[in-house]
Amino acid sequence: MSGHSKWANIREKKGKTDAQKAKVVTKISREILVAAKEGGSANPDINGKLRDVIAKARANNVPNDNIKRLLDKAAGASNADSYESNTYEGYGPSGVAVMVETMTDNRNRTASEMRHLFDKYGSGMGAQNSVSWGFERRGFLAVSAEGNGEDAVMEAALEAGADDIGASDGYGEDGDETAYEILTSVESFSAVRDELSAKGYNFLRAELVYLPGTTVEITEEADAERFRKLIDALEDNDDVQNVWHNGQ
Repeated sequence: MSGHSKWANIREKKGKTDAQKAKVVTKISREILVAAKEGGSANPDINGKLRDVIAKARANNVPNDNIKRLLDKAAGASNADSYESNTYEGYGPSGVAVMVETMTDNRNRTASEMRHLFDKYGSGMGAQNSVSWGFERRGFLAVSAEGNGEDAVMEAALEAGADDIGASDGYGEDGDETAYEILTSVESFSAVRDELSAKGYNFLRAELVYLPGTTVEITEEADAERFRKLIDALEDNDDVQNVWHNGQ
């Protein structure tokens, strides 16, 4: 089953720089604060959304001390009052569909920046639901293959309620690590994650994602270059939390 990921555009990028890692930590920290506010509690035992974000933080190697400080800070609640979540949709080169999840304290600024990037590198920003209809919300977990047998992981995942599992390379600092990628429904994501965690499995990824129903192959090199620039510019934006697309 090993090889190229069936869900390639949600894999961890190879060779993240320290600057990129710091940006990821900053964005997830913001998610923790907002999840505590929106869920009405800084206690993950009673706030399921917060518990999911903490699992994502740990999968991204956010230190436990940082998480504890954020939860203590979130107990004050006021620090996240100005942030709101928004999703922007549009098209990249070759008609690739792109969804961008943002968290911002200035909606006008973020909307303007998203429109500028779609116009500069893509085919423009679309209206709400212009591309999201082609994506499905799913739970996604990645377990390192090192020290874990594929059959054992598959059995544990399916018993916990997972829908699908496959092996893929491209993980780790140098992109040379193999992982078992597990898909779940949104409803069963937390239960599957918690059960696998209780069995001692650690995650390289643990989050809710958007999977495209179909993919678009970018064959022109010029379009491929513009597409890379679009995705890089979106991911580098401080207000952007996640970018999903159906390009390959």
